[in-house]
Amino acid sequence: MHSPTRPARRDAGKTTQTTVLGCLRPGLRATAALAAAVTAATALPLVAPQLTRRFVDDAIGGASTRHLVFVAVGYLILAVAGQGARTLTAWLASRLAWDGTNRLRERLAEHTLGLDLGFHGRRTPGELIERVDGDVVAIAEFVVAFLLDVVAGVLLLAGVLVVMLTVEPRVGALLLAYCALIGFAMAQAQRLAVPSAARSRARYAALFGDIEERLAGLEDLRANGAGEHAVNRVHRASGRMYRAEFRSERIGSGLLAGTSVAFAAGTALVVALASWARWSGTLTVGTAVLLLQYTQMVRTPFERLIDQLRQYQAALAGVARVRDLLAERRTLPEPADPRPLPASGPLGLRLDGVGFAYADDGAPVLSGVDLTLAPGETLGLVGRTGSGKTTIARLILRLYDPTEGAVRVGGLDLRNADPASVRRRIGVVTQDVQLFTASVRDNLTLFRPDLAGDRRLREILAEVGLGDWLAGLPDGLDTGLGGDAVGVSAGEAQLLAFARTLLTDPGLVVLDEASSRLDPATERRVEAVVDRLLAGRTGVLIAHRLSSLARVDTVAVVDGGRIVEYGRRDDLTADPGSRFARLLSAAGVAR
Repeated sequence: MHSPTRPARRDAGKTTQTTVLGCLRPGLRATAALAAAVTAATALPLVAPQLTRRFVDDAIGGASTRHLVFVAVGYLILAVAGQGARTLTAWLASRLAWDGTNRLRERLAEHTLGLDLGFHGRRTPGELIERVDGDVVAIAEFVVAFLLDVVAGVLLLAGVLVVMLTVEPRVGALLLAYCALIGFAMAQAQRLAVPSAARSRARYAALFGDIEERLAGLEDLRANGAGEHAVNRVHRASGRMYRAEFRSERIGSGLLAGTSVAFAAGTALVVALASWARWSGTLTVGTAVLLLQYTQMVRTPFERLIDQLRQYQAALAGVARVRDLLAERRTLPEPADPRPLPASGPLGLRLDGVGFAYADDGAPVLSGVDLTLAPGETLGLVGRTGSGKTTIARLILRLYDPTEGAVRVGGLDLRNADPASVRRRIGVVTQDVQLFTASVRDNLTLFRPDLAGDRRLREILAEVGLGDWLAGLPDGLDTGLGGDAVGVSAGEAQLLAFARTLLTDPGLVVLDEASSRLDPATERRVEAVVDRLLAGRTGVLIAHRLSSLARVDTVAVVDGGRIVEYGRRDDLTADPGSRFARLLSAAGVAR
């Protein structure tokens, strides 16, 4: 019964693997430069022991001081050149690694931001930051280490073994067998080490998520005396992270210690064999010294590999988590033949038998919702908290798709509409305004410089009553907001949100009681801007205060996920038996 999903999973795995490799793959010119640097960093150290052998044998043979100095200078030049080649390799590897991982980081951020609200609702921002950035950093560090210590190390190891097999086949064969044995043991050890590192990375992400969540609610926690509970939560998350990290470190340290002991024994064995060959007269002293140097050079790549084992484990865990994140798919399907919403004018709205249930529990949130709003009309949604008002708004914005029925805007089912057209023609203003640490211009255009010119931005700010505010800023539209830059009051932030929406000139606007948290004077300014925004547009107002519904044409009362009353506002207020009229009377709002 699972066979239909397995090919899809395999295809998704191949797609994400191709994406990761495509981001990390360098250009041909950069690859050629790096290959040349790696070759030089590998070849130069292989030549240096040959000069050492010549120096020793020539010194024993009575060569002149001038000759020995000449050989020593050559050795010094080779050593300096080798270090220079390794430094160049490190610089090129770091540059290529960070260029590639920056592309991967951008791809991950784009993919994560495009996922549905259901995905983001199950994960904290802190966890996602760690997955988008922290895992990619681990990959970048490993790519550098891989180029320096794995590729260069393997090439150096191969070169050393070839030379030793040529100089002294018996010692070379022994060293080859020993390296193969240790390499096999290291490969087997990864089966234990990598899952441990993956658990450690997951615990890190969970800890960052907990800390971010506590910092976001710091004011409420302190005001309500819940600081101890928050600290305990972070303490428990830290404990889980520590235990996972301790286990991972213990495995890595054990591998490092075991390899070091094994190579110490191997070096002693090679030295003993070389000494025996020298004693038997088959090797010169210089050749024996050469074999010892090459033996130490063989040990170096393995020690570097063990030193980088931690980064290797973290990188493999990071790659696995990156692939898992890229494998996440939107639950909102892209239309096969996307059609744009009408490009101008107010948009009609119709909900036909709409039902909705979240995928995680399947419990119905909305049932049988029917609403019709003519172009240019305004609808007020009222009801208790949790009645379904916000869910209706999210369906209108196509943040979710209905599980039953259809949401039509401008006569078009939103499931068949071009997503870019939906974002452009349907606007939203909520009571929780998000301002970014960026310029006034970027906060208005949301980092889309081609959306409007500076003249249009100034006109929009003047329309919403922020003309004098803009004139008082030190750098005008280039003034930074947030962080250590210019502060913004709640009213100014709300007006900036209205300006954002006006810039796109939507045909349908969803307002989530945008003035409910403001003082009376600022509220009057915002209410005037609301009238300006709704003029010539279709509007849906989610009402928390019934006094804000004086401007609507129709009212829908939502209760338990159903529309329990729906009609013209004037008709409902004139009927003392209507739910809406009773709500107005209970709230002390004039009809």
